[in-house]
Amino acid sequence: MIQSALQSLPPDRRAMLHQLIRYALAGFAITVAVAGSYWAITDLGSVDPMVSFTIVFLVFSAISYFTHGEFSFRGHGQRDRHHVRMGRFFAVNLLGYLVNQGFIWLLVKQLGGPTWWPTLPMLFVTPLLTFALHRRFVYA
Repeated sequence: MIQSALQSLPPDRRAMLHQLIRYALAGFAITVAVAGSYWAITDLGSVDPMVSFTIVFLVFSAISYFTHGEFSFRGHGQRDRHHVRMGRFFAVNLLGYLVNQGFIWLLVKQLGGPTWWPTLPMLFVTPLLTFALHRRFVYA
């Protein structure tokens, strides 16, 4: 039933669905690692939450770039002009970084919540935003 539903989709929609699934799998693993690393460095390492997330962002941006380029969006878009794609990727990730820092600032710094609170929007809000931007502007 699912297979026939997928086959009935236009090829471009089917390709996007496959990319979304691969992005969800890879992105989920990376996002859980980011959120867990942020929390561990913050709580176990007694590092300021915003500094902790900056450290995690720098490490996982490189991992994310190669993972999404080779797995999530393989076969999608042009593969020349590597420097342009890399610049766009880091611009999208910088936006994701700022969104997540905003969650940390609001939920931990302003509202005084526990350091794990921002992991929820990090897992469920930011990935939707970055998928749309990565697909449209980075791997188009």
